[in-house]
Amino acid sequence: MTINEGLRLMAGVFILISILLAHFVNPAWLLFTGFIALNLIQSAFTKWCPAMVMLKKIGLKQEKPVN
Repeated sequence: MTINEGLRLMAGVFILISILLAHFVNPAWLLFTGFIALNLIQSAFTKWCPAMVMLKKIGLKQEKPVN
């Protein structure tokens, strides 16, 4: 698994968890979903994401650019 695949997996899992928490615990958990969305949007513009740093530290590899 690469860092990009791991990031998509992590974002999807966190979004599902926050939706379940909002439904079963408290609707305020949707703020967590919004935080995830904002983080993904900022990483699209800045090319930096804290989760990618963490995934690299646990050993996931970066994709090689296609030439």
